[in-house]
Amino acid sequence: MPPAYTASHIGGQTWADPDIGTPSFQPKWNSRDRGVDRMSHLGEYQIDDLGYPLNPIGRTGLRGRGLLGRWGPNHAADPIVTRWKRDEQGAIIKHKITKKNILQMIAIQRHDNRMWAIPGGMVDPGEKISTTLKREFTEEALNSSEYQTIIEEFFANGLEVYKSYVDDQRNTDNAWIETVACNFHDDVGTKVGAIQLSAGDDAMNVKWCDIDGNMLLHANHITIVEQVARRFKAHW
Repeated sequence: MPPAYTASHIGGQTWADPDIGTPSFQPKWNSRDRGVDRMSHLGEYQIDDLGYPLNPIGRTGLRGRGLLGRWGPNHAADPIVTRWKRDEQGAIIKHKITKKNILQMIAIQRHDNRMWAIPGGMVDPGEKISTTLKREFTEEALNSSEYQTIIEEFFANGLEVYKSYVDDQRNTDNAWIETVACNFHDDVGTKVGAIQLSAGDDAMNVKWCDIDGNMLLHANHITIVEQVARRFKAHW
């Protein structure tokens, strides 16, 4: 019986579920529930005898919701925006050892653990993943609507590279994060690759960083980014 914890600030929030057992809270697990997606990318999850959804990966050492708003899966979307690293003449730079082209990605520094991460966020009820990807990227990496036309065109074509569980420190036995990650690549570097970045309220810093197998990223973001590097046969 690990300890149970749900952060006090979650109570009463419009984006959060009520406590299990609240008479008015009758969730439809493993389905779309009045706009809230309670389905898991991993398949059907179990509900225990007390009505709590169980983390499909296993025990975490903590019951309750912790810092998460939803019981069960909390859905996120992560846009991996990439470009080739280039020199002052515009030529793509190769890694000295692997001799492979170096990819760069836009990363934000999180407030909670100060680690660098993909600039993603939670999917709002009834929201399409494509909308979440654009919204979160704009809020965290641009902090401006000035480039809205460029963003709309650029985010119209992306490739899904990951759709599964996120090994996040906020996961509990009864609430966990899952994500859909899509890659948006600026091959020439004249679209998003040329935009001035600016960290929004949800991020401490934002920058283009070289993609490398030794990167230290939040949660299991390094696993997701690796899929992109493999896709382009880039340095890793």
